[in-house]
Amino acid sequence: MNFDRHRRLRQSGFMRDMVRETKLSKDDLIYPIFVVEKPDVKQEVSSMKGVYQISLNLLKEELDEVVALGIKSVIFFGIPNEKDAEGTGAYHDHGIVQEACRLSKEHYPELLVILDTCLCEYTDHGHCGLIDPVTEDVDNDESLPLLVQTAVSQAKAGADIIAPSNMMDGFVAEIRRGLDQAGFSHIPIMSYGIKYASKFYGPFRDAAESTPSFGDRRTYQMDPANRLEALRELESDTLEGADMMIVKPALSYLDIIRDVRNNSNLPIIAYNVSGEYAMTRTAIDLGLVDEEVIAEQMISMKRAGADMIITYFAKELAEKINKGEI
Repeated sequence: MNFDRHRRLRQSGFMRDMVRETKLSKDDLIYPIFVVEKPDVKQEVSSMKGVYQISLNLLKEELDEVVALGIKSVIFFGIPNEKDAEGTGAYHDHGIVQEACRLSKEHYPELLVILDTCLCEYTDHGHCGLIDPVTEDVDNDESLPLLVQTAVSQAKAGADIIAPSNMMDGFVAEIRRGLDQAGFSHIPIMSYGIKYASKFYGPFRDAAESTPSFGDRRTYQMDPANRLEALRELESDTLEGADMMIVKPALSYLDIIRDVRNNSNLPIIAYNVSGEYAMTRTAIDLGLVDEEVIAEQMISMKRAGADMIITYFAKELAEKINKGEI
């Protein structure tokens, strides 16, 4: 009989390990943490089992666990006590994520800290910029100076990476210019430049308390039906000075991750978003799927072309990697 014997390379665990094309490591994982200004709070997010809002005075315990597991990078999202129309808490020198960054650097200076650079968690209307009173839409150009101010305040607090997520036109160029002028030319920008107006963000808005009080974000986030638009955003952000590119969400946008990989040599980050996490967690808890699907999903993102993954599963994955189960 004359045919290919593909099973030769599948006959044992060691053989499969040796020829495995795509691998997941702890270096790939970025763990999101929601920090609140209220003291003495560790509250599970109702729509995200296993994910918590954590007070600044309890944050070290969480960081102890993260570092002990071997996770090398976190991204902080902040929930302030007070919000206003201008999102002033985002760019206050002692804002919640700025203070979280300082605490992290005090105890674990080697841990990479990424700070989300946006206004939506700090505005009382929940949008990512200033609202034009006539159009009742986000004013792109008027919002840019506040985003620059936010990025500079985060860099001053010790952030290793600035991650602007607001999707304003020109946001990378303006933030790059602002960081350079403030003496932070060494700080990289991880752009959320390919961010879709997805329905998978619902649980995050519970966690970050950032649901828009009116309208939606479709005038500044991308249409889920569009593919070529992602390449236009990639081109613009690259020319404006982005050092890394996020694709968000991940699981329903693996084709986009592959397109970006094929058209860019920038490091690519897949954001395994809250809705994806919540669906998978629920399916596991109901016994519908085995928990091994978590690693399978992450591998799919790496296989599509992602270099790193922002995921709420990071601690579980790191623990399994440490045990040699992945």
